[in-house]
Amino acid sequence: MNLANKITLSRILVIPVLMLFIVPYPSWVPNSVAINDFLNMNGRIIAAIIFLLAAATDGVDGYIARSRNMITDLGKFLDPIADKLLVTAALVAFSERQEISSWIVFIILAREFIVSGFRIIAANKGLVIAASWWGKVKTITQMVAIVFVMLDNYPFSTFTAIPFDDILMIIAMLLTIISGYDYLKKNWNVLK
Repeated sequence: MNLANKITLSRILVIPVLMLFIVPYPSWVPNSVAINDFLNMNGRIIAAIIFLLAAATDGVDGYIARSRNMITDLGKFLDPIADKLLVTAALVAFSERQEISSWIVFIILAREFIVSGFRIIAANKGLVIAASWWGKVKTITQMVAIVFVMLDNYPFSTFTAIPFDDILMIIAMLLTIISGYDYLKKNWNVLK
């Protein structure tokens, strides 16, 4: 377990902490009303900071792994899983809060399952399928959209009623569809 892999693992381990600041506490939890009031005011900012720090580790672990020749099979396995878990956790939490359409969450998760399935089949055939440019843009857009949802459309909400967080989430969904199509088109031969 080298430094790059530890950083990647930290991205996974921080997810439960992130969820504590997003998911509303049920009524049977003592002081749930007070906790939820606190979270509605402050939890979004704390969650956004945690999410941004976790998302930033994606670039850091990759840079360290490449620059110090620490690329391992464990890192290749953990890195995309960490990204998907981080994004999925936030999307599911905000879907539960009814702040993101479950359709958007479904489309994003469906693409991830399909791509993961292709990667498994490719790996069984000894093939490595690299992440595409579309996939990288999709991930960055999803993360940016999630941050704006976490911040309840701030700072835009201070000067306009335009729901930029919703617009960014729709763009992220569209890029998810495009990147999924691109991935399937380029790698369809894996199924033959």
